[in-house]
Amino acid sequence: MAEANIHNVLVMGTDIVSLAASARRAGYRVYAVDYFGDQDLKRICHESRSIVNQRRGKTCGQVGADFNPETLLQLTKDLLREEKIDAALLSSGLDDSPDVLSELNDLVPILGSPPKVIRKVRDKMEFLQELKRLGIPHPETVIVDDSEEAKKRSKDIGYPVVVKPSSGFGGTGIRKAQSRQELEHTFREVSSLNGEVLIQEYISGTPASASLISSTERAVVLTLNEQLLGMREVGQREPFGYCGNIVPLSATAAIADACKSVVEKVILHFCLVGSNGVDLVISDVGIPYVIEVNPRFQGTLECVERVLRTNLVRAHIEACVQRVLPTIVKETSIFCIRLILFALERLVAPDLNTFERVIDVPLPGIIIEEGEPVCSVVMEGSSRDSSLRKAMIITKRIYGLLRHKLAI
Repeated sequence: MAEANIHNVLVMGTDIVSLAASARRAGYRVYAVDYFGDQDLKRICHESRSIVNQRRGKTCGQVGADFNPETLLQLTKDLLREEKIDAALLSSGLDDSPDVLSELNDLVPILGSPPKVIRKVRDKMEFLQELKRLGIPHPETVIVDDSEEAKKRSKDIGYPVVVKPSSGFGGTGIRKAQSRQELEHTFREVSSLNGEVLIQEYISGTPASASLISSTERAVVLTLNEQLLGMREVGQREPFGYCGNIVPLSATAAIADACKSVVEKVILHFCLVGSNGVDLVISDVGIPYVIEVNPRFQGTLECVERVLRTNLVRAHIEACVQRVLPTIVKETSIFCIRLILFALERLVAPDLNTFERVIDVPLPGIIIEEGEPVCSVVMEGSSRDSSLRKAMIITKRIYGLLRHKLAI
């Protein structure tokens, strides 16, 4: 596909407002298929379809229960009956649905890694076995069928262990077990979400990620990022639940070089192209352990663009179509944070359009269930701590507003 032939692009997934905005700034006519259907997404896009039809007085439901990749595919088919779309750009939510991706690719060419490559890196055990063969540090991981096998394999690995569903996104359902007694409870909890359960070595350290652009021959690390997980201050009830990021990661040059070397090796080995992310845990002694690959645009997009003063959609399309990668001269002195805010209680959404630093804006008057996303706050600062501090000031103002909007 020639870049000159790409005019209308489809952005697709559960977290796409920043992706849609980047595509529009890159000069494309943007169409969207997503879960939430937020106000700012509708303003950005020429046309959109969403699983949630936001209406005043109506609930947005629960993404964990109501999100369905097949429904996104059906919405795409509905959209294609009325609109001509040249290419698709992926965000989160479809990584573990290879059949849906294959059918989507037949309808609209996916710009990025092909479905067969996505399938390979998202097959947890095949991926980790390949990392072992390559000598890349990663947590020891096994699949178990029942609680007795879970106890046996956890003893072999050594407590504490991480218990997680074999598929999912956003860190939902992941639990830590410190002992055999805790394992019994966590195994029941996690196995109720998904038939297959993973038992994984727990790596104590800093959750991080790398944002990359790659062709089949070369990979460029754009930024290393700090992941924010399980922050009760923003209503995230899941202990490993994703609630934002800080770009760039504050790390020594030696640790940064080690991370970049590892993630470039992973991306090139699996022949991933375009925008991709690699999740890491940097151990307490500075060793980067690879956790998984996100073979699509990441939740860090908005922050990476602000820190580097670049356009990731344009860079992604150039890498996929022309095999041209961006030149990263030097990260600026700017830090950028994204905080995802969750509802502390069932509430009616207020008008958040008055907040300049807020994205993923819901329609005023809709009902947001307890524990579900409300919006995101994006803030720049001269340091990690100053960006976090400024973002938390806005966060507290929003929660002050939300306290007066509880739903019965």
